[in-house]
Amino acid sequence: MRVLPLLCALLLMLHGAGGFSLSRGTPQDCERRGGFCSRGSCPLGITRVGICSLQDFCCRRRWYP
Repeated sequence: MRVLPLLCALLLMLHGAGGFSLSRGTPQDCERRGGFCSRGSCPLGITRVGICSLQDFCCRRRWYP
């Protein structure tokens, strides 16, 4: 019976892992998604949503419903 909680935790981790993948694209792809390219890291309060180049990340302001 101890396996069931571990299995549930594993399934939840795998289910949520899809949202953490960073898609590699161009600066134009980033702008189409409503983001901007930032060198090194995104500013505070801004979420990393993709990769523009080897050193640039695609950043976008978080959206709260």
